[in-house]
Order: sequence, then structure tokens, then C-alpha cells
Amino acid sequence: MDIRSANGPILLVEDDPSDVRLIQRAFQKIGNGFQMLRLSNGDDAVAYLAGDDPYENRGAHPMPSLVLLDLKLPRRSGFEVLQWVRRQESGLNRLPVVVLTSSRHSADINRAYDLGANSYLVKPENSAQLDHLASEFKTYWLRLNEFPTLYSEPAR
Repeated sequence: MDIRSANGPILLVEDDPSDVRLIQRAFQKIGNGFQMLRLSNGDDAVAYLAGDDPYENRGAHPMPSLVLLDLKLPRRSGFEVLQWVRRQESGLNRLPVVVLTSSRHSADINRAYDLGANSYLVKPENSAQLDHLASEFKTYWLRLNEFPTLYSEPAR
């Protein structure tokens, strides 16, 4: 069974609790109308996307519309998560992945794009800038963007 990824939640993969609170608040403030799930490390992100234990029930753990991915994560970096996603042959490799990180280093930006990131955003320095980013994100990714079809059971 295949699914349109536009039907799923946004998966936020971020380990910093302060950043999580700020990001979630900014997205709630814009009246998003979508669900945001959060995982705090790269291994859990891969397990979730693969549908591995404890995330095998897609009713309880639906495939996301897109992933907001930090690069500096425990256990498995954002680069490694992105590389894993792009190597899948089940349709999961089409999943939009937006890097949201604090690094402005050109080596990180280039590596993320080389690994298949759909977009690279630098975390804003204050809440007003984050609110603006969330609003622009909503307009582009949730209103204008056409989402690919993903398979509900990606290959492991």
C-alpha cells in the first residue's frame, strides 16, 4: 500500500530540549493544522522511519510528511540519518528532508546537499526570526509544495 507523504505529520529530530520548545511554539503560533512528532537522536529517527520496534504500528506512528533534521545528534548524526533515508529503495528515499541546524559552515551545507537534503535552514537567533521562519516554512512546504508518494512499509 502506498501513501501520499502529505498526509503525515512533521518529524522533528532534535536533541536540544530548548530548541524543541522554541520550534514547537513557533509552529503552534502560526496555526499549523498539522501534527509534529519529536525524536531526540538519529537511531530513533531511523527506527521510526523503518517501522522498527517500537514504531512498527503505522496507525500509532504514521509516516511523516517531511523530516526537520538537526545535524548534531547523539547516536547517529543527522548526516547519517539523511544518508540512510536516501539509500532506501522503498519510496522512502523520496521523503522530503529539511535540515534545521545551527551550523553555517559551508562544509556542512555542501555535505547535507550532497547527501540529498531538500533544504538547509539555519536556526534563527531569536524567537521573532524563528516565528518568521515557521511562517515561511508553512507557506512553502505545507501549502505550495507537492509531496511524493511513499510506501507505508519501507525496506529495512
